[in-house]
Amino acid sequence: MEEAAVIKDDLNVSEEKNQKEEIFTKVVRAGKRTYFFDVKATRKDDYYLTITESKKRLGKEGKVFYEKHKIFLYKEDFEKFTEGLKDAVTYISNGKNETKVTVPSSDKKADEVNETLTSEEFTNIEFDDLGKK
Repeated sequence: MEEAAVIKDDLNVSEEKNQKEEIFTKVVRAGKRTYFFDVKATRKDDYYLTITESKKRLGKEGKVFYEKHKIFLYKEDFEKFTEGLKDAVTYISNGKNETKVTVPSSDKKADEVNETLTSEEFTNIEFDDLGKK
């Protein structure tokens, strides 16, 4: 009977940890994808954001599974991430034909000097191929 009490206590601690860790969740359904914006807390009560993209897929033998991709975003990066996202969305919304990527210079003044590359100067990566052997 003591073992059951210990297991129950462990489950309660685990539930408290999960409740403390998950502060806020916003679910966005967009076509075939679902995005989860989860605010979580570290052990030191610092908040961070996880963004998860989930896609429903059919596997072998017709079994359904969910393919997930997750980004962890820490509050010290919020401003730069938001600026980058806003710039990219604005660029796309303006209907520009030429894709450009801004890469920080290796110079010590990386924040002041940026080098712009066109899409022809970098390689397209297919993320679906990652992890396949």
